[in-house]
Amino acid sequence: MDTRRLYSFIKIIDAGSITRAADILHIAQPALSQQLSALEAQFGQQLVIRSKRGVAPTDAGRALYRHAQLILRQMDLAQAAVAVSGRAPAGGVSVGLAPYSLGAALALPLLKSVRERYPDILLHINENFGGVISEAIMTGRMDMAFIYGAGPLRGVQFEPLRTEDLFLIGAPGGAAPPGEGDVSLEELKDVPLLLPSRIHTIRQVVDAALQQASLRPNVVGEVESALTLVNAVAADLGATVLPWSAARAILDVRSLSVRRIVNPVIQVKLSLVTSDNQPLSEPALAVHDLFLEHITAFDGSPDEE
Repeated sequence: MDTRRLYSFIKIIDAGSITRAADILHIAQPALSQQLSALEAQFGQQLVIRSKRGVAPTDAGRALYRHAQLILRQMDLAQAAVAVSGRAPAGGVSVGLAPYSLGAALALPLLKSVRERYPDILLHINENFGGVISEAIMTGRMDMAFIYGAGPLRGVQFEPLRTEDLFLIGAPGGAAPPGEGDVSLEELKDVPLLLPSRIHTIRQVVDAALQQASLRPNVVGEVESALTLVNAVAADLGATVLPWSAARAILDVRSLSVRRIVNPVIQVKLSLVTSDNQPLSEPALAVHDLFLEHITAFDGSPDEE
């Protein structure tokens, strides 16, 4: 198997066009077409459907695309392992973090500790939604991630680490309801809420809890950007719902009303996920262990502030 053909095949699928892929790879289009034909002959399957608009993978093509990514990822790991054998861990490690999670509080400490202990590891931190991150791990484009949920999901191994309560957070005397201490779920029905969209776990959990109580959330804005959420809550445009760990990482909680939601308590689960199909590289294992150290040391209780 010529791995160059696999790399070219991935580029063809990503570009959706042999012509565009040839431009990206800086090779002649006829030569790239020959590589594709050679792959189809080798596997005895049509891998793409050609049309005037470009190319699209067949079922066989999608299967090869997934495996080609894993194969090339393993080749990169093998080359990195051989290059640094006998030395401190080195190479690239990709870590995914769910937005509005404990990951927001752990990102900088993790980056700092990797720089101090393993200066030859290049840490790549990607904040994205769980579904996107899980797919990246399954295809070998990401080593590990800290996301909401506890599985199961085919191709991904979940390591449940924390369960966190959700808090209502807003400007006192404004979007947040009056009073101190815990706030009941019933009181949320009149609060203008700034929440992520429905593909986010926090939104799904809040919606499910309110629906079970026959209540309708008063969502006044769907915000995916942490910076926008910070500014919107500070401007009293609405209150939000977050775990305490995420709230204190991105918001000035000392100037805000922070009240645990009760009757019932609403919780989210967080897990460290890795691929179920391929082992972690040596540098990824080192980062994995550092991540666990930080999670264990983290105190998620607002009472300790």
